[in-house]
Amino acid sequence: MPESPPPALPLLDAPPRERADAARNRALVLQAAWRLYTHGGVEALTTDAVAQEAGVGKGTVYRRFRDKSGLVAALLDDKEKELQLAMISGPAPLGPEPLGQATLAPATTTATATAPSTAVAAATHTERRVAFVHAYLDYLQAHLDLLLAAETAAPGARYRLGVYQFWKTHLTMLFTEDPDSEFRAYTVLALLDAGLVSHLLADGWGWDRVRAGVEREARR
Repeated sequence: MPESPPPALPLLDAPPRERADAARNRALVLQAAWRLYTHGGVEALTTDAVAQEAGVGKGTVYRRFRDKSGLVAALLDDKEKELQLAMISGPAPLGPEPLGQATLAPATTTATATAPSTAVAAATHTERRVAFVHAYLDYLQAHLDLLLAAETAAPGARYRLGVYQFWKTHLTMLFTEDPDSEFRAYTVLALLDAGLVSHLLADGWGWDRVRAGVEREARR
């Protein structure tokens, strides 16, 4: 019997509308933070350095982002929302939407025409779980040190992140065939912990081995 599609996930709340000057300063600070991060990593993201690079007062950075963990969270925000949108409304297997019909051939003067192919069926829950872990690992690989800083800013910080609850809800809905779908979601997310992945890489594991192991768990 085909699996029924999970209910749609809500995107995390968007921030309230900003004044033009506040939005401009925020953009300047984040652009400066990205430049510093690109050249010096997470260690370069001090409020003093970011303020100087952005050409704004230190108080501007502090009021908006408070400290390094706030800056890190803001830098990750856009990347997280890209992944969320793909999960909510993107094409299968990561998203819920069946792949679209094939594009029609350009109009011609001949009597024959190319018929569109039938839309591909939506992905199964297993296929979507596998697509999610690979997409998340892409995100993790590209921003490992930022995620490590965000998830270890304070004891239990990872579990208090709103986006963590989003990932957990998504996986819980995709483990509906399991007797304890929420526990299975936590299990997969534990393997995607930035601290664990950092430890495995330092211990000589390669990304291919990490990906293969997480995929096996997602398929169970």
